[in-house]
Formats: sequence, structure tokens, C-alpha cells
Amino acid sequence: MKIICIAKNYAKHAKEMSSAIPKEPIFFMKPDTALLQKNRDFYYPDFTQELHYETEIVVRINKVGKHIQEKFAHKYYSEIGIGIDFTARDLQRKCKETGSPWEIAKAFDNSAPVSKFIDKTELPENIDFSLKINNKQVQKGNTENMIFSVDKLISYLSEFITLKIGDLIFTGTPEGVGQIKIGDKLEAFIGNENMLKINIK
Repeated sequence: MKIICIAKNYAKHAKEMSSAIPKEPIFFMKPDTALLQKNRDFYYPDFTQELHYETEIVVRINKVGKHIQEKFAHKYYSEIGIGIDFTARDLQRKCKETGSPWEIAKAFDNSAPVSKFIDKTELPENIDFSLKINNKQVQKGNTENMIFSVDKLISYLSEFITLKIGDLIFTGTPEGVGQIKIGDKLEAFIGNENMLKINIK
């Protein structure tokens, strides 16, 4: 199982990060040890002082595929969830300054909390999603605003990486990313449904 994450897939988020709008999808990966499920608590790591949340729609691949044409990409996933890409922003900043890879800031243990999954036929074509921290909404997005659609992402990724059953694609975060602290309670929603709850310990 692979966790593939898309960077800068919402224009307003790219802007808030002072980044250019990408012309092609940008992706990075997290190991399976990054996965955090079943609303388990997240323990704030001691190697960062600036841990950020990035709320994202997540799709789960349901069949093996390579060189998938975009028009067929919808056949390669049937379930959708929501996840959080935890990012050690201070470490990421250092990586960017030196031109180093981001894994130290993105791929650490439990850095990819993921909700349960919903059959995509139960959801609208354009999906509203949001995050609350301590009952205050801090992020809100809609998949209509993606720079690259899910089908485009699947097609593009499959040019480079064979997609396998169970692989997860984090599809990018909207604007409003920010810092978390010990004691925070995070709740992620698809529409009005509370999909994911995380206590920061």
C-alpha cells in the first residue's frame, strides 16, 4: 500500500504558500507507517515546533493500473474519504532552503490520518469538505476547485507508478492551512458528515 500526496492542487493554497501554480501535478509519497486510522490519537512529535494540518479528499485505488487513460480513470476507484497531511513546516522550510527532499517533514509516523471511506456513488460530483479545530472551522474546500481532477491525477500518476489495490491518493489541500498544538481536537467533514476525529496529545 502506497500513500501518494498531491501538492499545490488548489490555486489559493499555492498562493498562500507563495508558490507558483503548477502546470503538471506535483506529488510526493509517504510510507505505510504514516497511516493513522480509526480516530486514534496523534502524538505531537518532538522534532518539530511548527506542525501544520492540511485537509484533503482521499481516494482509494480498487484495481491495478499502469498508463491509465484519463477517460478510464474513474474505473480505478470507488471509495472516497478524507485525510490530513500533517507537515512539520519548520523542517520543510529548511528542506526548501537547501533544495533537499521533503520526506523528513511529510513522511513521519502517523502523519497521514485517514477517515472511513464512502462509496463515491453516494457523493455529489463536486464534494464539499472542511476541518474544524476545537469546534471552529479553519478550512473549507470543494473538489470543483482542484487544478487537476481526480481522474487527471490517476492518469498522470500511473505514467510513473503502478497503482495497486489499496493505494491512497491525497488529492491536495485548499487554503487555510495552519498550526496545531497539544490539546487540540480536530474534526474533518465531507459535506455535513463528521468523518474523522483526532485528539492531539
